[in-house]
Amino acid sequence: MKTCLVVDDSSVVRKVARGILEDLGFCVEEAADGAPALEMCARAMPDAILLDWSMPVTDGLAVLEQLRSSEAGRKPKVIFCTAKNDMEHIARAVSLGADEYIMKPFDSEILREKLEAVGLLDRVD
Repeated sequence: MKTCLVVDDSSVVRKVARGILEDLGFCVEEAADGAPALEMCARAMPDAILLDWSMPVTDGLAVLEQLRSSEAGRKPKVIFCTAKNDMEHIARAVSLGADEYIMKPFDSEILREKLEAVGLLDRVD
């Protein structure tokens, strides 16, 4: 079973994402901030990380930079999930190693399409 770590300071977003991901067959873990997310990755690297940009202590960009700086941290597919939707933010996230980018609010169709795009789900026609 594929694994996904949902990192977001909003418990509502984590709950919605967990439901969608579990319906898609993922085993899901959650973190409310970047620091515990990095600790979880050090223990067991997930296949995917759904990563919020703005968090109170360690933001998504810091998580992505630290993650991608290690060999093991290059493995997971990272999908930024945020309300920041201008080209500057998207370009910055991609330049640091994000694989995809989705805007809040999102739904199951959008998340499925992004997981298909990064190769974690088979395409459904």
